[in-house]
Amino acid sequence: MSSASTPYSGLQLAVDGHTAVVTLSNPPANTWTRDSLAALRTLVRDLDARRDVYALVIVGEGEKFFSAGADLKQFADGDKALARDAARRFGEAFETLSAFRGLSIAAINGYAMGGGLECALACDLRIAEEQAQLALPEATVGLLPCAGGTQNLPRLVGEGWAKRMILLGERIDAATALRIGLVEEVVPKGTAKARAIEWAKQAEKQSPTSVAACKALLQATRTQTHASALVREREAFVDLFDSADQAEGVNAFLQKRAPQWSNA
Repeated sequence: MSSASTPYSGLQLAVDGHTAVVTLSNPPANTWTRDSLAALRTLVRDLDARRDVYALVIVGEGEKFFSAGADLKQFADGDKALARDAARRFGEAFETLSAFRGLSIAAINGYAMGGGLECALACDLRIAEEQAQLALPEATVGLLPCAGGTQNLPRLVGEGWAKRMILLGERIDAATALRIGLVEEVVPKGTAKARAIEWAKQAEKQSPTSVAACKALLQATRTQTHASALVREREAFVDLFDSADQAEGVNAFLQKRAPQWSNA
């Protein structure tokens, strides 16, 4: 696994084959700062520009926290301009993460609270370690989830559980998160990152151009009508015939060999 030379504030980047591993690194709780949010947006855009990167794994540094979210000290004096800037930065960072063309996986290796959980919600898939705790407790301190929490959580778990977590401030464990569909798998302590990389390697077997097209179609269900999305689906199928990966995939299958993707 190679480390990247470009610094990203509060983040560590390593590339393992076609998988980028991003470690949230702001001890002790891996909280988000203005700089790290800007860095995440830049990092994802940089990865989008790399045709050799097909998947992205996000994990927290250390054994206790994935991320505890925003540092509340910045909101203590009630500065609305600061709050507006923070909300914008959170939105830009996690919306850019959600729009990453490849597969994104959150390896939730501990507490995922507030903006930490919203980061995981912006990923395509989530793996939680058995000791993980997940919550959106913003209303407990007079705030609200402003980085997609009120929109992304109910899409995964339904309105009822989203209201329990946001309106009641319920903190849930990994087993509950799996049961309600907030995470896709629960693994033993210390293994979420390795499992996420296994999933990323599995995704590498798929055509990266197909994955990007499929992801865009899947996420279109959030905003498009069913009828318009069906039209877009058929058009995207035909558009893949402009890609080198389409020809490579079909011919590799017919020739009974593993495809060599070019992401083009």
